Amino acid sequence: MTRQYRMAKRAAAQEDTRERIIQATVTLHDEQGIALTSFSDVASRAGVGAATVFRHFPDINALVAACGRHVAAEMAPPGPEDAPALFAGLVSSRERLERLVRELHAFYERGRMRLEKAEQDRTRIEALDRFLAGLDANRRALLGAAMEPDNPDGALISALMALSGMDVWASLRDGGFSAGAAVAFHAAILGRASEALAESRQG
Repeated sequence: MTRQYRMAKRAAAQEDTRERIIQATVTLHDEQGIALTSFSDVASRAGVGAATVFRHFPDINALVAACGRHVAAEMAPPGPEDAPALFAGLVSSRERLERLVRELHAFYERGRMRLEKAEQDRTRIEALDRFLAGLDANRRALLGAAMEPDNPDGALISALMALSGMDVWASLRDGGFSAGAAVAFHAAILGRASEALAESRQG
């Protein structure tokens, strides 16, 4: 057995352990919440010692950040890089808003439980705040791209940010709207908000 082979085998084993720790942590986060999950919980679920967890992830932020990348890959949040395909062939801001709302609703449906848990502990774990801030930045960029035909300014995008979050989607879905009706109504809210802001400036 060559030294190079032994090193490759050791690296593969370390990567397998790292992935096992991440998978165990994500499962525990889903079951009991993020802030309530301790390193000893993770070690027990992953079948490793606590020292092994610390060797791969020296603090809670490193561990949560790694889990965030894993969860993001599963939830597939829309990002600004998706804008060209998302809005292809759509000319009006109203059409583009409805397309974006449909995409956001699908994302909220996929990630609701995890996003709600992350929001609950956002102020307690820096990596969670960074993760959610990144999702907010993506949504802001997509709203700007959706409204590009109307040359939006910061005030409009901020207003649409307040009205396009998961809380609004959850209120509609929990209030009995079907998926299709929720998209149409939510897009109409955003469209009307844009019109109302323009009217207020003219007055």
